Amino acid sequence: MNNHKKKMVAPIVVTVLMVIYYIVYFGFLISLLEGAWRWIFGIFPIVFSAVLVKVCIERIIEIKKGEEDDISKY
Repeated sequence: MNNHKKKMVAPIVVTVLMVIYYIVYFGFLISLLEGAWRWIFGIFPIVFSAVLVKVCIERIIEIKKGEEDDISKY
């Protein structure tokens, strides 16, 4: 397996696990609530999941460019 591909596994796995967590957690909350709160709490997992996927895609692009250790820039 390519070295870059090995480094892409962790961000992808963490993103998938967090998206599943948000969907299950907020799905449980939504099932307990009624009315407008259902819609308010229904938006959170969608927004959180979209942000997580965007950050994961940015990290994969950094890894492909060879910036595996981007903390060293700071």
